[in-house]
Amino acid sequence: LGSGSIIHSMEPIVGYSPEKSQNMVLMGGLTKYVPITKITFFLGTLSLCGIPPLACFWSKDEILHDSWLYSPIFALIAWFTTGLTAFYMFRMYLLTFDGYLRIHFQDYSSLSSTKKSSFYSISLWGKGTLKKVNSNLFFSKMNKNKVCFFSKNISKIDENVRSKIRDFSTYFRNRYTYMYPHESSNTMLFPLLVLVLLTLFIGSIGISFNGGVIDLDLLSKWLTPSTTLFHQKFNSSDDWYGFFSNAFFSVSIALFGLFIASIFYGSIYSSFKNLGLINFFFKRGPKRIILDKIKGMIYNWSYNRGYIDIFYTGIFTMSIRGLAELTQFFDKYIIDGILNGIGIASFFMGEGIKYMGGGRISSYLFLYFYYVSIFLFIFIIFFFSSFSLPNSQFS
Repeated sequence: LGSGSIIHSMEPIVGYSPEKSQNMVLMGGLTKYVPITKITFFLGTLSLCGIPPLACFWSKDEILHDSWLYSPIFALIAWFTTGLTAFYMFRMYLLTFDGYLRIHFQDYSSLSSTKKSSFYSISLWGKGTLKKVNSNLFFSKMNKNKVCFFSKNISKIDENVRSKIRDFSTYFRNRYTYMYPHESSNTMLFPLLVLVLLTLFIGSIGISFNGGVIDLDLLSKWLTPSTTLFHQKFNSSDDWYGFFSNAFFSVSIALFGLFIASIFYGSIYSSFKNLGLINFFFKRGPKRIILDKIKGMIYNWSYNRGYIDIFYTGIFTMSIRGLAELTQFFDKYIIDGILNGIGIASFFMGEGIKYMGGGRISSYLFLYFYYVSIFLFIFIIFFFSSFSLPNSQFS
């Protein structure tokens, strides 16, 4: 729902175009434009990453804990998925809300008319290749020697796009005029706030307070048949020490994914890169070359979606397509060839017989009895020869 609110806030600027309104390369710095959506999106991101005490932490922690009791292989896969989830969710958050708005870096409104969609390429790592972006875009000096993160030549919005801009939007009884991304209306904000409250407090339903009077353990009996196998082998502790010891690894993996995402996509890393401090701390050498190669391998793996599409295309798609082409060839040249050959042969045979006839019935009857007599003669010869062969063998 938060993603839909962000897309809705971008459409008045770029128009109804999923390639632009859903492109994180064109976003950034939306914190000051959509603050309520930003807070709800941030809490939802932390919940999906498995950060306590949010809702998704309790279910994810139980899954990671019980996966070790079932199979270490499944546990490693689950842990890797947890870290990957934290990485890409926080990456999405940083590319959307951190930094500065990147929509005015190029005239994207002309893409619909000129169909030059190759002006930019969207990387899965969020690093779009802009062909017409000024090389001195960041820290470019404008009037009065002020430092600004925006280009001096800001593209004008097309009149067709400008006509689609929503003049007024109301949320929480306030009215604004928008030329930039705007906050959604109450229709979208109210469900967001309700879901945030559920994200904050619904996890307490699964907590068991055995030491006190209150018992909110309402969901554990639902999973009793599925967890019997695990609890027969391992009796987990109900005290807080056992809880923290079991949750330590899952939270550590989630925090590690958040840390990696902040390194690659955070504004601090961008500032270091612009100021040239990366080369100052990490000098060029054999270790740096190895790290760059590892980073390139990870980037290529992520950019190609783990090579799953290539594997699927090579194994399944090409095999099915080859089988379909073979079936088409057999149907077109074998099956259809036989049927068409019989039809063509019948056509030419009929045409040849047509010119042989003279139109006299007596001639047709003569030919008919002639061929019938030949057939009977051949039949009689084969019939008597079949009786003569056994007699000759007995003699």
